[in-house]
Amino acid sequence: MLPIIEDSFFAAIAAIGFGSISNVPVKAFTGCAILAAAGHATRTLLTGQFGVTIIPAGFIGSLVIGLLSIPVSSHWKAPAESMSFPALLPMIPGMYAYRAMQALIACVQHTSESEFMHQLYLLNYNGLVCCTIVLLMFLGVTVPIFCFKRYSFSATR
Repeated sequence: MLPIIEDSFFAAIAAIGFGSISNVPVKAFTGCAILAAAGHATRTLLTGQFGVTIIPAGFIGSLVIGLLSIPVSSHWKAPAESMSFPALLPMIPGMYAYRAMQALIACVQHTSESEFMHQLYLLNYNGLVCCTIVLLMFLGVTVPIFCFKRYSFSATR
């Protein structure tokens, strides 16, 4: 239980930081933190306790952020998009993006054809996983906002 609480806490801090640079109203920082903690805790719980891989876990975590952003945004009188996207940013799979860039550099500096092919494989795998996670996270956070359009767009009034 402690790793989930730690993950949630640090995701909340990161969401507040991302919210501060993306023009979220100061009064809505708490909402961003709650959304990030809920989404990141969901992903951590699914990957750690239930053995779900990071791709569907990231999608479900972003879906939680998207679904919770509508009532949270109406409480803090801020648009759901402005609160959900800073909350989503701590869930971006940085390790896969880092490994993809590392493999790209290694491809350029290859010493043999077999080493080049191995690094190209790593580049394709890590890049594909990273892009898939980011795409599904984007869909997971935007689909609830569009499905509950009547509630999400009236939240700021």
